[in-house]
Amino acid sequence: MKYISTIICLFLVTFLPSCFHEDEYNNSKRDNFELLWKTMDQKYCFFEYKKIDWDEIHTRYADRISESMSNDAFFDVMGEMLAELQDGHVNLIATHNVARYWKWFEDYPDNFDEKIQKNYLGTDYSIAAGMKYKILEDNIGYIYYESFSSGIGEGNLDQIISRMSICNGIIIDVRNNGGGLLSNADKIASRFFNDKTLVGYIMHKTGKGHNDFSSPYPRYIEPSDRLRYQKKVVVLTNRKCYSSCNDFVNAMTYAPNVTIIGDKTGGGSGLPFSSELPNGWYVRFSSSPIVNANKEHIEFGIEPDIEVDMSHSDMSRGIDSMIEKARSFLNNKQN
Repeated sequence: MKYISTIICLFLVTFLPSCFHEDEYNNSKRDNFELLWKTMDQKYCFFEYKKIDWDEIHTRYADRISESMSNDAFFDVMGEMLAELQDGHVNLIATHNVARYWKWFEDYPDNFDEKIQKNYLGTDYSIAAGMKYKILEDNIGYIYYESFSSGIGEGNLDQIISRMSICNGIIIDVRNNGGGLLSNADKIASRFFNDKTLVGYIMHKTGKGHNDFSSPYPRYIEPSDRLRYQKKVVVLTNRKCYSSCNDFVNAMTYAPNVTIIGDKTGGGSGLPFSSELPNGWYVRFSSSPIVNANKEHIEFGIEPDIEVDMSHSDMSRGIDSMIEKARSFLNNKQN
């Protein structure tokens, strides 16, 4: 049975013909490998930025492919090749396993401890959709948002901001937030902007070449027409802030009265896309890069305004160094 890889070129000008090209692939290990390599070669968006020699990688991994190898061994080789891209958005997905790249956070400190966080949240915190929130004893508002996949409504945000209007400042803790919906990131960010603000650009692949992209399309945060917070805000980050969380942090760097405190974010600025191989496995990959307002890549993460790690001595006493730094900053105290 043959698998058909289809490439369709559409011209938006009336009456110009469209072009249609088909490549046929058998369900062999060699053809699955070749199609995976070709799909990434034509559609992955960070080759030039990461200075990856994809042709050299093809030569090196093609030598390891044989029809007699087991499916598990074949999957491992394909996953190893994809790991060369250093991208947490790149996965090979089969019924028995998912290949993933986790080095973007593994070599960094965790800078988050759920047990220590409970010393601040306690058990009497409030919950609004995906957000946990509480006013701490020094009149600092604390919000923890674990995933941008968790829906949050405008009414939820109205309620939280209304309750925290009395606070000296707010901590928005997005540590260990691996991303989710970009629309949720923009919705929350809009509560901290008073003017329409350019926060970045997005580009799309327009051809097969590694550097074939559309002109950068601007991304703006529009201020919410509902309740907006006007006092100081700290966003707490660590390396597990990824994907749309990384984009949220980028947007918040342009908000007035916002300071990023913690560790560098994990990155993941490419919008993901997926494609199927002849054997039924799927590959997920970054296809459209998002850059900041200066047109600088944020794929490898965003540096905080104030860098803080959780110290071992604080952790041994049940203290979160990053939360304490944020509280001190918002209360205008010097450490």
